[in-house]
Formats: sequence, structure tokens, C-alpha cells
Amino acid sequence: MAALLALLSRGAPSLCVARLPFAAAPPLRRPSAPPGLPRPLSFSAAELVRAAPGPLRPYLRLMRLHQPAGTWLLYLPCTWSVGLAAEPGCLPDWHMLSLFGIGAVLMRGAGCTINDMWDRGYDKKVARTASRPLAAGDISIFQAFIFLGGQLSLALCVLLSLNYYSIVLGTTSLPLVITYPLMKRITYWPQLVLGLTFNWGALLGWSAIKGSCEWSVCLPLYLAGVMWTLVYDTIYAHQDKRDDIIIGVKSTALQFKEDTKQWLSGFSLAMLLSLCIAGMNCNQTFPYYSAVAAVGAHLAHQIYTLDIDKPGDCWKKFASNRTVGVLLFIGIVFGNLWK
Repeated sequence: MAALLALLSRGAPSLCVARLPFAAAPPLRRPSAPPGLPRPLSFSAAELVRAAPGPLRPYLRLMRLHQPAGTWLLYLPCTWSVGLAAEPGCLPDWHMLSLFGIGAVLMRGAGCTINDMWDRGYDKKVARTASRPLAAGDISIFQAFIFLGGQLSLALCVLLSLNYYSIVLGTTSLPLVITYPLMKRITYWPQLVLGLTFNWGALLGWSAIKGSCEWSVCLPLYLAGVMWTLVYDTIYAHQDKRDDIIIGVKSTALQFKEDTKQWLSGFSLAMLLSLCIAGMNCNQTFPYYSAVAAVGAHLAHQIYTLDIDKPGDCWKKFASNRTVGVLLFIGIVFGNLWK
């Protein structure tokens, strides 16, 4: 989840245009292959987890490797920051982006492990989560703890390869990573704490490239990410609201109730305004603002068509937020090349 983003390591220099010629959700049901023809190879995350050796499978599910949507939502704010930190006319540091990707997998997995260790009692009472490895008894708390140590150790190796400023900055997010799963017990705003945690990469990406944060850019970008998380995770929380009422946990879905769409619209407007401020403070260009407009259109459609009483639709809308993040990243890249 955030210190997660402490994924970074000193990357190869950015690739500039001047130096180049030019520079989770449930799997969809596929139609069966016709009789007599071999079945096509499939490489979806869920199918790869199912194909893993039996003893390994519960650990991969504990990391949520079969549901990569959350990993994307953790990774994308890092890409925004790395992209904005690139020199004018240059592509982002692809080596750094790759390291962020590895770190996002590791730290999202560590965050899910911590979450399931805290919540195993609750998970047993919710139909959607009862099959999680700890809730189902597929692995023990001790085994999960050892596995968590391994994930955090690998992430720490990456963090320690950063500049000193980024090491300190990444370490400061650790309390958020550990305590986030407890927030649903004490506040109706756990999604806000998740936003503060999941978007730490909006700060770390810039500092890993530049050596420190330019707060006039990083803070609006971070705020935009927090607002975005409030949108998609409130939608996600509506899947479980009936079970949450029964077992006594809190969420923004329960706080907003039938006013959810108005709140989501407000968060979306705050996100778009923050992205515009971040863009102006780093001299972004037309492609960037075009992408911000596309993000706004996507969010508007997402909110307008959302049915908060249909868990399947909530999942679909939640997972579609990967498109939001990718659109913005593309706008950042082309906006930088335009300079």
C-alpha cells in the first residue's frame, strides 16, 4: 500500500526524445474452443494463480495476485509522479517505473496480508471474503506472519537503494500501512486513510527522481490521488454494506448512503482541480489537460451510471478506475514530450 512505493531505486537516466529515433475482477467468461481444436493459452492473473503449485496457491491469493486491480491503483500514482518529474522533452525513467511496478506488487501483497491478519474474524462473516486464505484456514497466522516478513524484507531492499530523502519519506508511511485496516472499526472514513496510504507514491516518485519533493507539484498531485481513492473505494465499499452493518464495521458507503453520488461528484471535482494545479506548477501542456478532461468524463460517466445497490456493478465501476489512472499517465507523458 504505500511505503510500498518505496519500491524505487536509482534508475537509469530518462530517455529523451532527442536521444531516440522517436522515442480485479472476476475473469470474463470466454467462449469454448470448437471441438477438436486445442484450447488457446490464457495468461490472466486468476488463471496463473490457479495453475500454481498447490502449497503456493494460498500465499499468492493472500497477496491478491488473482485480483490485480488493487495493484494497479497503488502503482499508477507512482507513475504520475515519475512522469511529471521527467525533464522537458523526455520520456519517464522506464527503469524506475519497472521498479515501482515490482514494489507495488510486493507492498500491495504485504498490505493485503496485514489486512487479512487484522480482519480474519470479520472475513469469516462476509460471503465475499470468507474464502480468503486466513479466514478459510488454508494457512495459519504464523505462516502469514513469516510470509509478511519476506515481502517487507524484499521491499526494504529496494527502499534502501534510494537517496536518503526518499528512504526517510518512504519510512514515514509505514504507520499508515499498518494501522489502515483498523480504521474501519473506529471511523466511517477508512477510505480517507486508505487514500493517504495508497497515494504516497505521488510523493516518492518525484523525490526518487529529483532527490527531494517540489511541494507545489507533489502536494496537489497527492491530494488528487486521495480524492480519487475516496471515489473508487467508496464504490468498492458499497459491495459489502449489508454485511458491514451486521458485523459492525464502518465505511464511507454507510456514511453517505443515498447521497453517495453527490459526494463522489465533489471528490471528483476536487481531484480534477488538484490535477490542474499540479500541471500548472510544473508547466504541463495541452496533452496533459486533455487527459485531465478525459479523466473527468470517465468519472462523470462512472458516477452517473453507478448502481450502488448492485455489487456486480460496484465491482465493475471500481475496476474501471485503472483506465482513469492510465489515461492520466499517458497525458503526462505526451504533455512532457510537447514541452
